[in-house]
Amino acid sequence: MFVNKNFSFKTLFKFTGWYLLAIVLWMSFIFFIYKYLNIKYIAIPWASVGIIGTAVSFYLGFKNYEAYDRMWEARKIWGAILNVSRMWGASLRGYIKNQFADQLVTDEEQNAIIKKLVYRHISYVYTLRDQLLVSMPWEHISNQSFITYVNTKRMKKFGVDMLEDNLLQGIFEKYLDKEEHQDLKKYSNMATHIIDLQSQSLMQIRKNNLISDLYHIELQKLLNELYSEQGKAERIKRFPLPRPYAYVSVVFVLIFIIVLPLGLIREFEKLGVNGSWLFVPIVSIIAWIFLLMELVGDYSENPFEGLGNDIPMFSLCRSIEIDLKEMINDKDIPEPIAVRNGVLM
Repeated sequence: MFVNKNFSFKTLFKFTGWYLLAIVLWMSFIFFIYKYLNIKYIAIPWASVGIIGTAVSFYLGFKNYEAYDRMWEARKIWGAILNVSRMWGASLRGYIKNQFADQLVTDEEQNAIIKKLVYRHISYVYTLRDQLLVSMPWEHISNQSFITYVNTKRMKKFGVDMLEDNLLQGIFEKYLDKEEHQDLKKYSNMATHIIDLQSQSLMQIRKNNLISDLYHIELQKLLNELYSEQGKAERIKRFPLPRPYAYVSVVFVLIFIIVLPLGLIREFEKLGVNGSWLFVPIVSIIAWIFLLMELVGDYSENPFEGLGNDIPMFSLCRSIEIDLKEMINDKDIPEPIAVRNGVLM
């Protein structure tokens, strides 16, 4: 998630990359063949370009709205996971008591049970994050082109390269029993299995009469809510913005950029010799604005791909870890995730 209030023009120009250079070269080429090769017939009526520009503007506006809606829904999902996580920790501390037990357990034994369930939950949120960062065929990291190279560098710059340092492996070793850790490797969806382990533990706690039926139901509801939020996140991750719809906007912007100088070249010629030299910079800026609108929407439609416009899942996971460990008076409290290069991951 970008956290800086403003972006510099340098950052915006860098974001558009080689596209901007291609725009300037195209505008310069049209200017050259029109003015110096005297090929006047390439000019087309401005009204036709205006119609195309209007249509493209409406299309981009609607696409960007849908892209932002996906990103905002993803943020609400993780907000719900954060809230349920706090409820989970507080409910465990409030519900697991000796008041229903046939055979009393010590405070140390109670705390050990709560600690295990809290630690397992911390493993869950990090596991879910890791699963959501697996690249999909339609994401930028999977293009198998120069775009992949550029975005891989961006991921490392922003901090997602921490996954390469066996972050999840360290989480498992720290918060899960060795047997549970080894057993998880069998499952394709480890996050789902961790919640199932939590449910089985609640069943055993109920059998030992450390919680009542009502408390058992309330705690299971929290686990079911986690399943629900996880399913919503997986839907966004695995079902993209419809690809024909998303790709056509790229084609429309490309067509507009191609015909834009053909419609404006004659208008700038009317300004005289000095005015015609404004053609390349002014028309390039117009084309760049449309390109930037397309790229903003394009990079917002996939909120779990590990780039700067992502939901700050790592920061949210760390917040959950800190909150839960403070609830159980754990001494090993990690530091919050810091902003890196203007991005909070």
